[in-house]
Amino acid sequence: MTPADDPNEDFLRLFMRHESQIRAYVRACLPRAAEVDEVMQEVGLVAWRKFASLADASQFPRWVCLIARFEILKFRRKYARDRLVLDDATIELLAEEGAEEMPLRELQLKALDECVAKLPAERRQLVLNAYSPDTTIKELAATLGRTENSLYQLLARIRQELLRCVERTLATQS
Repeated sequence: MTPADDPNEDFLRLFMRHESQIRAYVRACLPRAAEVDEVMQEVGLVAWRKFASLADASQFPRWVCLIARFEILKFRRKYARDRLVLDDATIELLAEEGAEEMPLRELQLKALDECVAKLPAERRQLVLNAYSPDTTIKELAATLGRTENSLYQLLARIRQELLRCVERTLATQS
């Protein structure tokens, strides 16, 4: 078996390529980030175990979202006593909508990546630092010698700039 034929590597490549889409799908159905992380871990494990049953790699996002749907339902049953749990019909509806929106979300993420790459280096680094899980706005503002409020305002302007760029990019692709 050559490294290119290793199903574990194939699975890992596909999962990493589509992880943000899968996470967005799961996030649409669960209210808390910790729950999303827990379900994503289970989705990854189940998908890895069942990867040999996937006949067409191009169907990986849909296939793994089906696994995610079942893992979400399993997770919800486990915590059914929580007052904030949505009923199964609502979860099914959210999951179906999430699956239908995946191609659009993929285009949006690609456009966002392109737009972030077009930002001047200083702004691009600021955005990457500001949304890094290891950095707080307070720490970043102190590092830059700015107030937190001024940093929030600058980031809001950059987000608006990115939104306009994404919208333009998607409009030219239509």
